[in-house]
Amino acid sequence: MLRLETRMPERRCSDPVLENLWHPVAAIPDVRERGPITTQLLGEKLVISGQAGEEIVVSELPDVGIGGPAVEGSRAPSLPVLESFGFVWTSLGSPPETLFDIPEFHEPDRWYENSGSFGVHTSAGRVVENFLDLAHFPFVHEGYLGERPYTEVKEYSVGIDNGEIWATGCEFYQPIAAVSATDGQVTKYSYRLAHPFCPLLYKTSPLDPERFDVIGIFVQPMTEVQTCAHQFLCLLDETNDDATIKRFQAVIFGQDKPILENQVPKRLPLEPRAETPIKADKTSIQYRRWLTELGVSYGVLRDETKQAVTAKEEVQ
Repeated sequence: MLRLETRMPERRCSDPVLENLWHPVAAIPDVRERGPITTQLLGEKLVISGQAGEEIVVSELPDVGIGGPAVEGSRAPSLPVLESFGFVWTSLGSPPETLFDIPEFHEPDRWYENSGSFGVHTSAGRVVENFLDLAHFPFVHEGYLGERPYTEVKEYSVGIDNGEIWATGCEFYQPIAAVSATDGQVTKYSYRLAHPFCPLLYKTSPLDPERFDVIGIFVQPMTEVQTCAHQFLCLLDETNDDATIKRFQAVIFGQDKPILENQVPKRLPLEPRAETPIKADKTSIQYRRWLTELGVSYGVLRDETKQAVTAKEEVQ
């Protein structure tokens, strides 16, 4: 059956709250090793330069296609740059002096790295919600992060603390909670959202049950429906090498990606009645309410009538 499609035109973000945030745009090693990189942020084309020994610079690049060579003389004035957690961050507006902190990142016995940056054809909000969703573990990540018949999402708490969303008291049985795991375990989880597009989870470390591994996805909203998910790991792991850990994370994200890219609409609906929530969706409900209160309109659907129309337009 043929299916008509009307693609939504790309637009530049006009949300002050998003323009004035720090956003991840590349892993530092990629910039150092590959030279100038072209990408997008909130509908703006950027070039990132700074090979070994050079200062990293991010500039708007309106006349060059994504992935293309930088054209001499075409760059706009440079944007703010922050190097943090192994990534280059920038802003289209006036960002705060510092980024949120991850205290575990400063602990000397931890392994930390970008475990991959993956393009996803969906909105940043959809990627964040998938990361926050416990219920999909036994169905999408069966044999790894979940296993049937252990499908129940137990009661947990969600709230806002100091401007951040926290979901605490989460538990789930996982056959392979991490690449360092040697057996299945009931894993304790806490989720943290200190940035609209940068969710973090703290989960029981198989190496030390009294401490937590920290895993995050720093989501770069390239356009309203195209994102780059930069994976951040801060683990306790004394046995596995970089390649093994990255391969495990790539398998997990590879299971999520087709689910994400087939969700319709691609932009995240904020209207409470647009999608039917279940008990396990408390974090998602809080997240959508938070985006609404922040005034986010880029990459989301705020109006029920518009949602019905756009759902048809975004079918792929």
